[in-house]
Amino acid sequence: MAEYDFLKGHGTENDFVLLPDHDGSVHGGLSEAAMADRVRALCDRRAGIGGDGVLRVVQEDGRWFMDYRNADGSLSEMCGNGIRVFARHLVDEGLADPAEPIPVGTRDGVKLVTVSGEQVTADMGRPRLLGETKVSVPGHAWVARHVDMGNPHAVAFVDALSDAGPLTDAPEHDPATYPAGVNVEFVVRRGERHVAMRVHERGSGETRSCGTGACAVMVAAAVADGARPADQPVSYRVDVPGGTLTVTWTPDDRVLLTGPAVVVARGRTAL
Repeated sequence: MAEYDFLKGHGTENDFVLLPDHDGSVHGGLSEAAMADRVRALCDRRAGIGGDGVLRVVQEDGRWFMDYRNADGSLSEMCGNGIRVFARHLVDEGLADPAEPIPVGTRDGVKLVTVSGEQVTADMGRPRLLGETKVSVPGHAWVARHVDMGNPHAVAFVDALSDAGPLTDAPEHDPATYPAGVNVEFVVRRGERHVAMRVHERGSGETRSCGTGACAVMVAAAVADGARPADQPVSYRVDVPGGTLTVTWTPDDRVLLTGPAVVVARGRTAL
């Protein structure tokens, strides 16, 4: 099998394999089944490079496009930590100017990403609050808030993060509400506008962080606190196992995700 370039990066330890494929000639010609096989091989933490997902860096219609796939090879609409790592790569390689917001196409539309030193901010767009649902793990069940951040989330406030158990299996959820699966966040309060979370991501399992999940958690917490923005933006600190993210909800109903994003390795692989 021919070798090709890869990079490895993470945002608050939500880690990704990046595949620079600017003209689509390396990976773009693969069938969906073949690409899914490649993603699973790359993300394997023992036989591959290891990652929560794969970011293929490609251009479409003159704009950068993030072709994101979960570790199991399935497609995902959006990835908040991934898009920040994606933008970091573009800036590091001189492919984008950090002095200007960087437009990045995704399956959830075009997102603007701003790189400022070590911190990267992604405008994640408008949240959609879609009512209540239920999630459960063995021995526990909770009412959860259904929040769509381009991909679906169920946010459950719990007494202790350990109540969620090992999260080796996906939490039970309503398949009628989430026919394509769901990211489930378990949340505790740490202080005023400060929460901590664990997450099980569909297609990847429990991860050290989830950017869209942090946004969904912030929105659910702000609504519960009566802190939905009016004249001024509202910001929450969201602690994840891999670090800390800041999520800001603006009066014009945009959610901004800010945190570190780094590229840690590069090489060639034949996987």
